[in-house]
Amino acid sequence: MPSFGGRRSFPPRFESGLARARQMNRSATRRDKLRRALKKSGARALLVTNFTNVTYLSGFTGDDSYLLVAADSQWLISDSRYATQIQQECPGLDAYIRGAGQSMVDAVLRVIRSTKISPLGIEADSMTVSLKEQLDGRLPKVELVGTTGIVEKLREIKDKDEIAAIRRAVRTAEKAFAVVRVSLRGELTEKQVADELEHQLRLFGAQGASFPPIVAVGARAALPHAVPSAKRIEEAGFVLIDWGACQGQYKSDLTRVLVTDKISTKLERVYRVVLKAQTRAIAAIRPGVSAHKIDAVARETIVKAGFGRNFGHGLGHGVGLEIHERPRLAQNQKTPLAPGMVVTVEPGIYLPGWGGVRIEDDVLVTRSGHEVLSSTPKRLEEVVLD
Repeated sequence: MPSFGGRRSFPPRFESGLARARQMNRSATRRDKLRRALKKSGARALLVTNFTNVTYLSGFTGDDSYLLVAADSQWLISDSRYATQIQQECPGLDAYIRGAGQSMVDAVLRVIRSTKISPLGIEADSMTVSLKEQLDGRLPKVELVGTTGIVEKLREIKDKDEIAAIRRAVRTAEKAFAVVRVSLRGELTEKQVADELEHQLRLFGAQGASFPPIVAVGARAALPHAVPSAKRIEEAGFVLIDWGACQGQYKSDLTRVLVTDKISTKLERVYRVVLKAQTRAIAAIRPGVSAHKIDAVARETIVKAGFGRNFGHGLGHGVGLEIHERPRLAQNQKTPLAPGMVVTVEPGIYLPGWGGVRIEDDVLVTRSGHEVLSSTPKRLEEVVLD
């Protein structure tokens, strides 16, 4: 193993306990899977520049750091701000801690040169053009091989600890929503409701929201990614709320429509179509089924009801360390579902000038079929507020 100034190899601390040992083993297993996947790419190592992928492979939860994974070594390249954090989160992992006067590029070059590895895989989806050009110019003897989605493919299948973290994120999100639901008042604005939802998420133990909550009243619910405004809840008969919690770095993602006035004939029709589409799609989830077929089940239901042109996005997406990750449930997505995948199922109908309805749950693919992780009520009679 190479040795040079700046290297710090942190030994595991005795008091770290079982949780830390499990994290070390989990990270090591993931890096071994990456090494096997790399053999198909033609690269002998991978420079990981996507911060989320660095977290997944090392257990380090900071940013501004890269990870080099080779056949018999791994190096976390960071700076002194994170030295103690790396010692706590990644005991036993070799780390190159660059000094205040050393740029990240220089640190990366030094580690790569010490390993004498070529070809070197790079993450084409996250490495900047500038960094690639600098590596090309200063590593004339190293062949750079662009790779796409190698780590992201590994992240598709969640292990039991990841699934447990997502379950906690779902439960926290549902607790916060329950509080907001019972305290909803007509004079509150979309933004006030969104702010209170984030507040409740933190009170229930979340690190924060998975994403800025969407609260959209009436016609604004036709905007799938509406930004909460000063519009009051009482200005229309229903409100769409899309929210999630971040718990232990893992995310949840849920959507409900709450009816705040008498149910109109149009709202009832649209809502029942969306709920039917979601129910059928969830029922079709099982190992081996291609992602696009799940999308097709929901889309066919909405098309037959006459709203096909009003459902313009994919049915769902993977959720984990990021709120949107692989796999995608959408047209032309051929990925077969597999046990351990966690996906959202969120069909929607959006009618400009009137509003929109979207219903979303987080679903785990199991060995025998699926499990809906979320349990917030969604039948029409259950979403009507007193």
